[in-house]
Amino acid sequence: MLCDAMADYKHIVDLDNEIQAQRLSGVLDEQDIPHRIVTRYDTVYAGIFQTQHGWGYLEAPQEYTDEIRELLVDLTSDADDSHEDA
Repeated sequence: MLCDAMADYKHIVDLDNEIQAQRLSGVLDEQDIPHRIVTRYDTVYAGIFQTQHGWGYLEAPQEYTDEIRELLVDLTSDADDSHEDA
């Protein structure tokens, strides 16, 4: 049952922005790693939680924690390298 599987999802990493979230989600999709992206934006509060707590976070089954964190580090270092080349 989908709801039971989603209940096993845990907070894995915080995400800085939507672009980082999209890039990481794409890599995880390619590797068939189950996940979900959660934004902290709330229209009622006009995004105030994003400024206090960050853009959002990624949830996934606990057994993927190390792999997801390594992929995020790789994506972040790739982005840093491309900025240095510019």
